Amino acid sequence: MPECIVLGVDFGLRRIGLAIGNTLTGTARALEIVAAGNDPVAAVTPTIREWQPQRIIIGLPLAGDGSETDTSRAVRAFADRLQAAHPDKALTLHDERNSSQVARQHFAEARREGRARRREGRRVDALAAAEIVRRWLTERTLPA
Repeated sequence: MPECIVLGVDFGLRRIGLAIGNTLTGTARALEIVAAGNDPVAAVTPTIREWQPQRIIIGLPLAGDGSETDTSRAVRAFADRLQAAHPDKALTLHDERNSSQVARQHFAEARREGRARRREGRRVDALAAAEIVRRWLTERTLPA
């Protein structure tokens, strides 16, 4: 399987967490957080240009029972606009339930172990994007 760079997106109405992943190594890491502003597509476009991912994985925040929410509908609208702006990129919506909680737990563990500082807590959205990419990578490698 050829190497593929993937960009993970944890979309929020105010902030967007971004992470980068690699299908060859099966790794993901948090990159940055950008302000969504009035044009969230324009906010993530510089990162897309810089990293040139072949695929963009956007977290889809479904309700606990898997049903749509107002936020998941906003994510779908963002995904449609992002795909229109970057038609050469494969785009995947991926269930992100609990990714932010997992990211907060990882951050709390890192703080307890002295590997993170309180001010880095604002990176939780980027950590959540990395968790979305990790889950997508893991599910891709599971046997059918």
